[in-house]
Amino acid sequence: MDFGTVVHTDTVDGPYSVMLVCEHASSRIPAFLGDMGLPVGALQSHIAWDPGALAVAKLMATRLSAPLVYGGVSRLVYDCNRPPEAAGAMPTRSEDYQIPANVDLSEEERESRIKSIYRPFSRALSELISQNRDTLELMVTVHSFTPIYHGQTREVELGVLHGADDRFARAMMTTAPADQTYETRLNEPYSAADGVAHTLDAQALPNGLLNVMIEIRNDLIQTPEQQEAMADCLASWIARTLAEFQKGGAA
Repeated sequence: MDFGTVVHTDTVDGPYSVMLVCEHASSRIPAFLGDMGLPVGALQSHIAWDPGALAVAKLMATRLSAPLVYGGVSRLVYDCNRPPEAAGAMPTRSEDYQIPANVDLSEEERESRIKSIYRPFSRALSELISQNRDTLELMVTVHSFTPIYHGQTREVELGVLHGADDRFARAMMTTAPADQTYETRLNEPYSAADGVAHTLDAQALPNGLLNVMIEIRNDLIQTPEQQEAMADCLASWIARTLAEFQKGGAA
């Protein structure tokens, strides 16, 4: 089974203190899986990836002089922000869509996806952390979410989420720019209880890295201009918050 390139790493000249991750960067379905039994519209929608997230993450990486690790395959095939045992790792249903290609997967098929997608993605993160452990301090994961979910409009525009370690997320909420106009909330529209903190807890936490997950409402990052504005806001905000930690003011 040819899954193609499942993980990409954009490197920068070190040393650096921040690394970025974008698990749901791609809507690509490997050719052997066809359309997974889904209409074209679904394969281009949020159920397949996080629209706009990679563009913002790349811009943030440039501003923060940070490396970026991002996924190369749709989360419908394997969601790299979920452990293999999680039901959502290879979802049989997402929002209003059943995922026919994921129904009744054999153990061999499941193991093939875990071995071919999840393991290489996890390994790329582990290796980057290990190689830069002397200077690395913070992991930031970048995601986007839909303005309407199951018919309900979401007022939140930016979510600042945490897993087991809440320090950086809470510090960001206290260091928000005075001129920041995005409706920002802690642990919305998701929280660790929804299973979204796997990368943070599995990779950053054991290595003693500060960590935070950023969720951006995707109607705010549709155009290059919107993406630039969002990256400007988030990169400066994150840098300012990290500086507070470095001088002992946010610990």
